[in-house]
Amino acid sequence: MSPAQSTGQRRPTKAMHRLRQMKRTTLVRRVTQLGFAGFVVFAAARHQLESTSGAASVDALCPFGAVETLITWVTTGTLIAKVHPSNLILGLAVLISALLVGNAFCGWICPLGTVQDGLWALARKLKLPQWRPGAGTDRVLRYGRFVVLAVVMGASYVTGRLWFADYDPYLTIFSLHWLFEWSDALIVGVVITAVVLLASMFVERLWCRYLCPLGAVFTVLGRFSLFKIRRDTNTCTDCTLCDRPCPVGITVSKADPVVNADCIGCLDCLTTCPVKGALTLAPPMPVNRLISSSARADRDDVVMSGKGR
Repeated sequence: MSPAQSTGQRRPTKAMHRLRQMKRTTLVRRVTQLGFAGFVVFAAARHQLESTSGAASVDALCPFGAVETLITWVTTGTLIAKVHPSNLILGLAVLISALLVGNAFCGWICPLGTVQDGLWALARKLKLPQWRPGAGTDRVLRYGRFVVLAVVMGASYVTGRLWFADYDPYLTIFSLHWLFEWSDALIVGVVITAVVLLASMFVERLWCRYLCPLGAVFTVLGRFSLFKIRRDTNTCTDCTLCDRPCPVGITVSKADPVVNADCIGCLDCLTTCPVKGALTLAPPMPVNRLISSSARADRDDVVMSGKGR
């Protein structure tokens, strides 16, 4: 065998390149998710162990607190009990990020999403059956997030406290109360959390899809985000490979051209797509053209200045 033939056989194929890109993207996302989850667990443990030092609780690290206190803040200028100004800062930061990149917070940062991803991976290894509702059922169930959001905001305004904290799976898990200061008052929250986590092994990201009130907010804001995953109908071959890895059950292959606002920005569909340019993470076409035109103009200036020398 000649050296040329040997080199040719070792040259990576397009499929190998795509697989490597998928693995790289997944690795970066997992490291990011675990980093944020680890930080939240560290902050919670520090709060429990150093409660007299004034270390922030997990409540202060949740952007949803800004949503829960919104009505009270607008109508009275005050915050409901246990809401810290940091919640408003986090809420503003998440608002800005949502208007830029949609629901990426859910796919890359949210610790509860990380837990669900881990449970789903375990379920696959155990070969547990997965329930995939029909399109009509799925559409109706997704309204559950808005029902939960309305109930939480209404109850928080009426009671003047973080009413949802007693039932929120995120706070139940990551506050570490169950580990450091167990009480009977935690039973309801622990039961709800256990049911959600168990169900997440049979429905991928069940909480995110059907129950998360912050997810409902992101779905609305995601419609106005600048960068979205877009499908080029002229380039797409309708192979539907992009549908399979979506953790929230979006039919990406039917996007025309923007992927559903429920997208959590994990980018699994984009890296899975075998056709270059069929799926892209890009701003609206007018903005995209403006960016491209500016880049071309800068490139032409560099070329002309080089010729001048």
